[in-house]
Amino acid sequence: MLDAAAAVFVRAGVEAPVRDIAAEAGVGTATIYRHFPTRADLIIGVYRHQVEACAEAGPALLASSPTPYAALASWIDLFVDFLVTKHGLAAVLQSDNTGFETLHAYFLDRLVPVCTDLLAAATASGEIRTDVPAIALMRGVGNLCIGAENPDPRYDARQLVGVLIAGLRRRG
Repeated sequence: MLDAAAAVFVRAGVEAPVRDIAAEAGVGTATIYRHFPTRADLIIGVYRHQVEACAEAGPALLASSPTPYAALASWIDLFVDFLVTKHGLAAVLQSDNTGFETLHAYFLDRLVPVCTDLLAAATASGEIRTDVPAIALMRGVGNLCIGAENPDPRYDARQLVGVLIAGLRRRG
């Protein structure tokens, strides 16, 4: 249900009808309401689910990718997908500042260590420079993704994030 809700939120925004989310998930609307009595509950559920998926992907990518840099690049690609969804969620969640601050702390607590581990592995392998901390990289990627919801076809956040990640490579 949470993956379906995230997909609908990306397509139609966080105010999309619950019936659209239920149809995407292949369940009835009552099932959605049983698990998430309010829209805020659903939004928070999607947010936490996506943070966890992104956090779990880091170690898996590090174990399965040909190089630590490849793992980092793949993880950043997943992070971009999350951020594009997160920006829509954040706008709604900011109306409850306490709840938003709690979720933002959760986001940082779960994802900064994952990014730190990926950067450390790529640094140890000699693939990337050593002077970019995880929080700075994540903030840079996040700032590039802010324009992703803008309908301007000349702006490609993913392309710019690719340039940023390529800039981490060591010059050899």
